[in-house]
Amino acid sequence: MAEDTNKNKKDEDESLGRFVLDIIIMMAILIGIYYALFSFVLSNETVSGPSMQPTFENNDRIIAVRHFKLKRNDIVILKAPDEKNALYIKRVIGLPGDMVTSKNDKLYVNGKQVPEPYLNNKYKKEANEDGELYTENFTLKKRVPKDCYFVMGDHRDVSKDSRYFGFVKRSAIVGEVKWRYWPLNQWKTF
Repeated sequence: MAEDTNKNKKDEDESLGRFVLDIIIMMAILIGIYYALFSFVLSNETVSGPSMQPTFENNDRIIAVRHFKLKRNDIVILKAPDEKNALYIKRVIGLPGDMVTSKNDKLYVNGKQVPEPYLNNKYKKEANEDGELYTENFTLKKRVPKDCYFVMGDHRDVSKDSRYFGFVKRSAIVGEVKWRYWPLNQWKTF
């Protein structure tokens, strides 16, 4: 009888030990998957600054996809060309081969006006009410080079973008923004 009790206790100890080991292994696998996912597929970033207002506000949390094909108006995370170890969030305006012009707050790509519904905001209205342009007039001196992009922030009068630092190479673009998950009441996919 004592032998059965010892055997049952030993089985319970082995069962508990196996359970704890299984949990540790499962946690290690989940952590490994998480780090692999966010190292090679996704990028988890925090918006800093006003350059993409009102689309994104300071401290918004976003998820970007690292492997993607860029289209006009995609929102991207890029390595800041003028600040070491910094990232910028901007909107793709010009693709390789495009000629971009802004005249009287209207954007033209290859001579055709491009709608910008994301600019219908209070900042543009305030500028226009003051008799100012929201986007200063400009015309690129040359077409967007191969494997490069022309990017701008949505808050045009405060954004440091391709108008100032030039074209952005494809290799400098970290990811395409797909989801804002913070603040919780402003979840949105892009």
